[in-house]
Amino acid sequence: MAAKKQTIVNVVLKTGVQPRPPVVVVVGHVDHGKTTLLDYVRKANVAAREAGGITQAVGAYEIERTVRGAEENESGEPRKITFIDTPGHEAFSAMRSRGATIADLAILVVAADEGVKPQTREAIKILEETKTPFVVALNKIDKAGLGGIEKTKAALAEAGVLLEGYGGQVSWHGISAKTGEGVDDLLDLILLAADVEGLTYDPGAAGSGFVLEVKRDPRRGIEASVIIKDGVLRRGDAIATSTAGGKVKILEDFAGRAAGELAPSAPALIIGFETLPQVGEEFTVGAVHDPSRLSPNVAKKNAPEGRVAAAARGVAPTGASAKNTNTLNLILKASDAGSLEVLSVVLKNVHAQNAAGAGGGATGAANKEVRIIDESVGDITDGDVRHASATGSTIIGFKNRIEKGARNLADAQSIEIITSNIVYDLSKAVEEFLTGKRGPAAAGELEVLAIFNQDKLDKQLVGGRVIAGTFRAKATCEIMRLQQGADSSDAPAAIGTGRVLELREKKSEIASAEKGKEIGVLLSAQALVQAGDKLIIKK
Repeated sequence: MAAKKQTIVNVVLKTGVQPRPPVVVVVGHVDHGKTTLLDYVRKANVAAREAGGITQAVGAYEIERTVRGAEENESGEPRKITFIDTPGHEAFSAMRSRGATIADLAILVVAADEGVKPQTREAIKILEETKTPFVVALNKIDKAGLGGIEKTKAALAEAGVLLEGYGGQVSWHGISAKTGEGVDDLLDLILLAADVEGLTYDPGAAGSGFVLEVKRDPRRGIEASVIIKDGVLRRGDAIATSTAGGKVKILEDFAGRAAGELAPSAPALIIGFETLPQVGEEFTVGAVHDPSRLSPNVAKKNAPEGRVAAAARGVAPTGASAKNTNTLNLILKASDAGSLEVLSVVLKNVHAQNAAGAGGGATGAANKEVRIIDESVGDITDGDVRHASATGSTIIGFKNRIEKGARNLADAQSIEIITSNIVYDLSKAVEEFLTGKRGPAAAGELEVLAIFNQDKLDKQLVGGRVIAGTFRAKATCEIMRLQQGADSSDAPAAIGTGRVLELREKKSEIASAEKGKEIGVLLSAQALVQAGDKLIIKK
């Protein structure tokens, strides 16, 4: 061991390279505790801020850790570890693969009370394909007990992962991400694995790394989250990927603090790209971007607003398609490039599954289809609304907001805008259109729970819960009712229309309410509303 250590020291002295912290990706099945583990490590509750409790974007975080009893660290100086948190749901497969490619090491989190699940197997496959070294964290040992741990070890062996003490050499540790039991030992295991890998960087090299995430901020412009892997990245550096270029005008660390320079393996946020780089690309300091070398598809993505002409997608720039009740034209907008990728994949999968079902004889679904007219990053603007009007499209927004001018124009032109922070709410709305449960998805939907006052049709006071989208005041709604004798599989029928005069939450008047809110509604309608009815805003 001493000879090996001396060799490493000689190499460092000879080449001038320096050791760098490990970049670690956390992978595993949904709900097995990946984000909870990072919450404990960072002492920050990120999971509570994630819509629906599901991680929906790639985030990178840096922590410091002092190795207990480490001979090389007798000074007590902490060592850094960079963690990449990846989404666990099956729809986020591409993002997980990208994270594993960028990382030096991985933690495969497996819940000991549930064992190996489909996304556990997928994560193992990705780690094998990318040749990423990994350790296993058997989570929820407080719930599983010894029997659950042994059962999970056996299941991992069947999946090709042989743990130490179980016929293999893959290091593992039992933890409880909730209580913190075993987490310190797991972090020590990560740093030990990093030492074995001998991770280094060259301070004299041009800064380089990988693009983790990209979004368009309405005030600051294009924001790129990156991981630095070699050299030093400084404010003012010229920077380029194969598809985009610019200058580092603003450089921030993972906590949003301004930085003059950052070294590997730091997460960083860069503002200064002139066009959107592609997620997963390598960036290099000093490289010159040549737009003439872009492929046609990438050039379209980097067009202003990310807009793709309707004609290029085979859709005539008219509103005629809006009259076709068997086609739902969609314009997709998301807060960042990774979220847009996921939204597109999820909606295309909904369409593909419906088409497969229709081919097998599903009644009334064979001719229904979803057409994605355009995809771009950013908030929903009046330009998106005009594009939707020209192509007869519905706008789907994921984790972004609607600009005031866009909202007003959409109301005036009867353009549907559906937004949510949970991608599966959006896919459900599209799926209901395809399966014939109702027409194109609603912008907001409320289930009536109670009736308070119905002395006048034009001033009905009811209480209800928002079950989809955003329910807004001053909007026209459709009143839907399940007919007497119908079963739960039947679609409700329209019994009239109304106008939402006022919304109240507790004693305060509000302009809108998101999914899950229980509110009071003052309604002017053509018919008396009943408990169980649904009020649907179509625009």
